[in-house]
Amino acid sequence: MPVKDDFSVVTDLSRIDLLTVHRWLSTDAFWAVGRSLETVQRAAEGSLNFGLFSGTGVLCGYARVVTDHATFAWLCDVYVDREFRGRGLGRLLAQAVVDRLTPMQLKRVLLSTLDAHSLYEQVGFMPAPDPHKLMVLNSAG
Repeated sequence: MPVKDDFSVVTDLSRIDLLTVHRWLSTDAFWAVGRSLETVQRAAEGSLNFGLFSGTGVLCGYARVVTDHATFAWLCDVYVDREFRGRGLGRLLAQAVVDRLTPMQLKRVLLSTLDAHSLYEQVGFMPAPDPHKLMVLNSAG
């Protein structure tokens, strides 16, 4: 997994403190405010997880990917702790995801972002070519 300065990304869920991830998501991530710990745990257990760690072992960021490992993936819950923002770590985390997914030769990898388009463009994402083809079920949640 990629390393930047003294930071690294791991995919071993047992090394990722889900209590910290829950605190971040449920209190500071607009898309997940109020999410329960049980939901965070179930989501992590059913996903490919990426933990961003400092050289001293502090969890600094998180991302997860929902995938069938054959044709499709959805990148979500990307979060970098406020204390560590502005250092290019979001890009490091996104690049680690791309590097892990590339060998799978997936037909489609999607994500949704409100304000981080330029970050994801740096690692190869682009606007959906036919957004009118995308539909959503129960978008209220």
